[in-house]
Amino acid sequence: MKEQTATDMDAEKPPPRPDGFWGVRTPFAPSRCPVFYGWVIVFAATLGAIFSIPGQTMGVSVFTDVLMAELGLSRVELSLAYCIGTVGSGLTLPWLGRVLDRQGERKMAVASVIATGVVLFYLAQTGPLSRALGKILPASIAAFLVIGLGFFLIRAAAQGVLSMACRNAIGKWFDHKRGLALAVSGVLVSFTYSIAPRGLDWLIQKHGHAGAWMLMGAAALAVMAPLAWLLFRDAPEDDGLKMDNGKTAAKPHHNPDMHIHREFTRDEAVRDYSFWIFNFTFSFYGLFATAFTFHILSLGQEYQFDREGILALFVPIAAVSVSTNLIFGAINTRLRLKTLLLVMNLGCLSAVLGMLFLNQPGGVLAYVIGNGIASGGFVSLTGIIFPRFYGRKHLGAISGVNMSSMVIGSGMGPLLFGACHHFFGSYRLILIASIFIPTALALLSLRADNPQSKLNPPA
Repeated sequence: MKEQTATDMDAEKPPPRPDGFWGVRTPFAPSRCPVFYGWVIVFAATLGAIFSIPGQTMGVSVFTDVLMAELGLSRVELSLAYCIGTVGSGLTLPWLGRVLDRQGERKMAVASVIATGVVLFYLAQTGPLSRALGKILPASIAAFLVIGLGFFLIRAAAQGVLSMACRNAIGKWFDHKRGLALAVSGVLVSFTYSIAPRGLDWLIQKHGHAGAWMLMGAAALAVMAPLAWLLFRDAPEDDGLKMDNGKTAAKPHHNPDMHIHREFTRDEAVRDYSFWIFNFTFSFYGLFATAFTFHILSLGQEYQFDREGILALFVPIAAVSVSTNLIFGAINTRLRLKTLLLVMNLGCLSAVLGMLFLNQPGGVLAYVIGNGIASGGFVSLTGIIFPRFYGRKHLGAISGVNMSSMVIGSGMGPLLFGACHHFFGSYRLILIASIFIPTALALLSLRADNPQSKLNPPA
């Protein structure tokens, strides 16, 4: 008999119960839904991704300048607090991924939404809390500790666990139509993310930064937490259903990426070359996109864009991102995923070059198209790659490692860019250095094959 590894035991989950508060048929059975319940999961996961905005960088970046004024921190100090809080939250995600495998997406979605709401209430009080703590400690240290803790908590709850639960939920309900399901979700998420900075800026102008956080926290607790319990279910098999509603591809797939021969454990996945090439690509995009979003107003000043002009770039980026996401969703079953990864890396390269020459002819176009392609590829591939390459059984643990890397990268980005601007008075040097990473990853992606293709199907 095969001996169980620690990873296997971590992923063990009690058999689902049909009744009880968390029962798969409470308050209704997915099998009785008039449409395939996977599409309800897509709807629920999309809402969850939207409610994760306060923990995403675009949900934090609009508060950057007002937090600097409120807490008396410099740009580098606030970036460092964001980095430490984000990296700290990222280090918890491999463990939280194993918890996700044990507890399931439904429980973890509800828990992470509740945590997000509570943390937003805490963030709304960071000013008074830092002033109170400043009576004991130096004011700058007090402010740094208070906001750093807030960044740690919101990044772990919203960007970490909630995003991971939503992405994995779709991955567990779809196989051949996984790309399409993620594309449908991605259209709504990308559109919402594109208007979020301006919407949050309006909330801050109308209610103040504390009021904006309080309103978002109340919405998370009153709206999304009940909906997460009502709509999320862990896996189709729990209520006698199958992925894709039991439908198979009309024609046999000759694409080796479409055949799963066995389930990989987390330890096996992290020893695979392809895992790290995809992982590093996702992490670099998280680093770069987060740095741009976090320092967006400062970058706009360097390139002579006013506040409205630089924020307006999010809309065309979202349009390109949505188009890319839909195209990737439509063609991912017919092309090797390493080819799509190559396209994403070329998009990252175009985005870096466009940002470097943003105030030159063609700079905005290169940035918008490149970032849109990278963003759309990111949304699509992060949901497709891991269940297709490594199976569903240990998806939470494997995704946890990936999410940890992305979160750490997204924490390092604002610090590195902020430090470059602080010491050199410009972002140019860090942008020049950033050119080499997607270039190298584009070349390395040519060998990022599906490890399943190296296995023979069981007799």
